[in-house]
Amino acid sequence: MADLSTHIGALRLKNPVMTASGTFGYGLEYADFIDLSQLGGIIVKGTTLAPRQGNPYPRMAETPQGMLNCVGLQNNGVDYFAQHIYPQIKDIDTHMIVNVSGSSPEDYAACAARVNALERIPAIELNISCPNVHDGGMAFGVSTKGAASVVKAVRKAYDKTLIVKLSPNVTDITEIARAVEDEGADSVSLINTLMGMSIDSERRKRTLSIGTGGLSGPCVKPIALRMVYQVARAVRIPVIGLGGISNAADAVEFLLAGASAIQIGTMNFVDPTVSVKVVQGINDYLDRHGFQTVQDIIGIVE
Repeated sequence: MADLSTHIGALRLKNPVMTASGTFGYGLEYADFIDLSQLGGIIVKGTTLAPRQGNPYPRMAETPQGMLNCVGLQNNGVDYFAQHIYPQIKDIDTHMIVNVSGSSPEDYAACAARVNALERIPAIELNISCPNVHDGGMAFGVSTKGAASVVKAVRKAYDKTLIVKLSPNVTDITEIARAVEDEGADSVSLINTLMGMSIDSERRKRTLSIGTGGLSGPCVKPIALRMVYQVARAVRIPVIGLGGISNAADAVEFLLAGASAIQIGTMNFVDPTVSVKVVQGINDYLDRHGFQTVQDIIGIVE
């Protein structure tokens, strides 16, 4: 068995496989399918300072090799999470990481401060890249100034591992990555969904309630892989790669490109056991090629 451990900031992950926010609930929903303790980490669904109802239905649409969603960060708010969800997940033997969103730097910071008080939550993933909300979200992630302002505010309120999730809907993602690194991010995760849309030709209407949504699934993988490769060479902090990872071979490609860890998203809807299969598949790859640790392959593609 190879050593699969990796580090994201102060976090030591038992292996580089995590699940992406919005695709794995709070982890509890998948406990009947897999042993959650086999994962390197679980990013729980997006959490905001106040409850959000999300967007009207319909808010999901299937596309060739992917899906569109405009859920819109529906959640019951951080206080509900702390009181009702946290007690159920705090003893799961993996890193439980909260995805934090907001509509202003102050909202982000206040939400992060509430999570900071939860002893068994060792990290947050700051979502400055959601394309499915009308205020905040991606607006901060598409400029260096906006991204930096949120990270700066959160860093003052949050003293644990801070991961910042980046938007691919930008001209140069490396500029955003360097900006958040300069303001104290411990890691960046990328990519979030790409902006897309679907039209119902029979009804001659847009399929999603708000017209556009975030595109995810295997179709985005080549774009995600390219951006991870670029960012890994532009920053000194660890990079977490995600976008279209469907199996262990995909995950290995992201590691070779420079990711220190990966997240699996849309494929969880197709195969609820995919994450643990990817853990085993990475180990098999290392054994097959004579590598002793996962660190031996991170970023070795030039």
